[in-house]
Amino acid sequence: MPAAFSLLQRFSDFLIMHSHASIPPKMVIAGGSGFLGQHLSRYFRARGYQVVSLSRRPAVGPDHRQWDARTLGPWAAELEGATVLLNLAGRSVDCRYTEANKGEILASRVDSTLVLGQAVAQCQNPPAVWLNSSTATIYADTRGDARANTEAAGTIGRGFSVGVATAWEAALQAAATPRTRRVALRTAIVLGPDGGAFPVLKRLAKLGLCSPQGRGEQWISWLHVEDFCRAVEFLAVETQDSGAFNVCAPNPLPNREFNALLHQRLRPWLRLPQPEWLLRLGALLLRTETELILKSRKVVPARLLALGFGFRYPTCAQALDALI
Repeated sequence: MPAAFSLLQRFSDFLIMHSHASIPPKMVIAGGSGFLGQHLSRYFRARGYQVVSLSRRPAVGPDHRQWDARTLGPWAAELEGATVLLNLAGRSVDCRYTEANKGEILASRVDSTLVLGQAVAQCQNPPAVWLNSSTATIYADTRGDARANTEAAGTIGRGFSVGVATAWEAALQAAATPRTRRVALRTAIVLGPDGGAFPVLKRLAKLGLCSPQGRGEQWISWLHVEDFCRAVEFLAVETQDSGAFNVCAPNPLPNREFNALLHQRLRPWLRLPQPEWLLRLGALLLRTETELILKSRKVVPARLLALGFGFRYPTCAQALDALI
């Protein structure tokens, strides 16, 4: 009888193990229809995840759910039993900072975070981890040889963009989700071949606009999109740490050096100057703000490095070689 019981027990363990193995881990991406969401969807699906995207657009397939990013609805059921929740929702900041646009930028980030907190709180089996977007722009404008901002020793800045970032992170911290680990992703400029800022920068550089923007002293903190996806995976499954993480490459560089790298690789037949007054005029015509290119962001990923995360593209030269 003991031998028979032992055999039955091993058979039961085998069935349990394989029944669990047949259920893929699930990731829910709020705001998953944009540049970063699409890259993350492909990345995690290739690793066996079921990926469900929440979008304001009408659902276009079985793995898409429509939401308004403000109120609870049927979409909230997707969080039940999910392994990872990732919130990328937020109105684009590539616009003029009118009072109406500023209100939308702030509300789209805070409201989506608050309603996700409500949805997680009502889950019987909530997501194990919730990664919520933030921005490296939360730090003060850093010039010259000043020490780079880390999570522990960074200087929080002032102004509209900083206020948005701090309110965004406060909404995440306020969520009553004791069974879900929460991480704020203070993400720098993500460079990818098919979306975000890089295709625009590449196109302008080919036209000769690969000279220093303004005085070129402002620091650029950046990250290759592949390393962004890898960092999200690392923070989701390879660590149990929570709180704010700087998600950027370990080697920020001045604007003049970034543009010199573009010039070396694209070799336009002319190189036009970009004084600050011209940038302000161009921003006015293009209905955007010069802060996006003139603010200095000197940020390093101290917590990721301390946990042993390895960057595939640690320098901007390596990233540009892969992208161009």
